[in-house]
Amino acid sequence: MTENTPYIIVGLGNPGREYQHNRHNVGFMVVDQLAESAGIPIRRVSFRALIGKGSLDGQPAILAKPQTFMNDSGTAVAAIMRYHKIPFENLLVVHDDLDLPFGCLRLRPEGSAGGQRGMASIIKQLNTQVFARLRVGIGRPPGRMDPRDYVLHDFDVSENVLLPEVLQSAMQAIHMFLLNGIEQAMNAYNGRVVDKED
Repeated sequence: MTENTPYIIVGLGNPGREYQHNRHNVGFMVVDQLAESAGIPIRRVSFRALIGKGSLDGQPAILAKPQTFMNDSGTAVAAIMRYHKIPFENLLVVHDDLDLPFGCLRLRPEGSAGGQRGMASIIKQLNTQVFARLRVGIGRPPGRMDPRDYVLHDFDVSENVLLPEVLQSAMQAIHMFLLNGIEQAMNAYNGRVVDKED
């Protein structure tokens, strides 16, 4: 791996205005926040993804939002990585997680999809589970609500108040990953929860 090998930060979500504010799209939201902060426009359509290229913390970086719908995210990710010859250690995928409380962050250097279909698609297309991921907690659905419906609903009022803080924490975790590596980022950010009661 050379000094000029870019990092790729992938946010998962569903394309289209109707899904824009859904819980399932929190990966897109994090990458959008990162792009805005770094002045990297994500406008180019390439490899079935919206892509932005620039620099993050002195590192060349590609920000990507697959436009294939969540369940086929791996198609775009694998194509981008092959074209740019990006090693697995330079990939970070950001996605929602039902099993973490709202606002809780969890970085991992590898692991299974944990029921997240976008991640399952990426693992299948890359033929490896060994790449970093940042899971952003969205909490469990209330009562008997189907999880598939829950993730396709927008955040509720109390969550929306705290969402900017969640996105900011996720963005800071990504910066630490780039600057100091996955271990330090895990130590600093894993388990952090933005409390709805605050």
